[in-house]
Amino acid sequence: MILKFVFDRLVALIGLLFLWPVLLVVAILVKVKMPGGPAFFVQKRVGKNGKLFNCHKFRTMTVKHNGSTVSVAGDSRITPFGSTLRHYKIDELPGLWDVLRGKMSFVGPRPDVPGYADNLQGSDRDVLKLRPGITGPATLKYRLEDEMISEYVAQKQKAGDNRPMQEIAVEYNDTVIYPDKVRLNCYYYRHYSFVKDIQMILCTVLGKKMEYNGELI
Repeated sequence: MILKFVFDRLVALIGLLFLWPVLLVVAILVKVKMPGGPAFFVQKRVGKNGKLFNCHKFRTMTVKHNGSTVSVAGDSRITPFGSTLRHYKIDELPGLWDVLRGKMSFVGPRPDVPGYADNLQGSDRDVLKLRPGITGPATLKYRLEDEMISEYVAQKQKAGDNRPMQEIAVEYNDTVIYPDKVRLNCYYYRHYSFVKDIQMILCTVLGKKMEYNGELI
């Protein structure tokens, strides 16, 4: 994957050189529209070989919230402006810095908080052999993850489930979405293709779908 590593560093550098005005404007808007907190959200995530690193994003939530790692569309913790940033994946742009410093890749599994990827067992731990990615097969398939979880929560509540929204959301993530992400990411590791990397990046930027491992993502 030497070509992948060189590509990541070079394109991340070019991206930062060209997009720094956009990053600056978004950072200012975050401070203006969501006062009382930093423009950037920095959190420890699990990286390659299980090593922790500081992952950078634009802040999309209120400063004070319950800290749950699973969010849903309409989540009161997410501000209106933050919702827009998340929908168009603009909150991910600071990740270019993480790619440049070699902590992330453009394509790979999403960087997890401790308690998920680092707890994988057996062959599923192949996921940890990869640098986390800004996009990837699982990210493409679940690009509207917040909305999917929100719809599931609404269905459960309509059926009489009186548990808190976050509890239902975490259950759905842990039993359905996350295992499927692991399956996709393991396939990505075992059948790596630089051409597919480029295709995933283009599909992410253009908002398109692609066929991967016999399914549309």
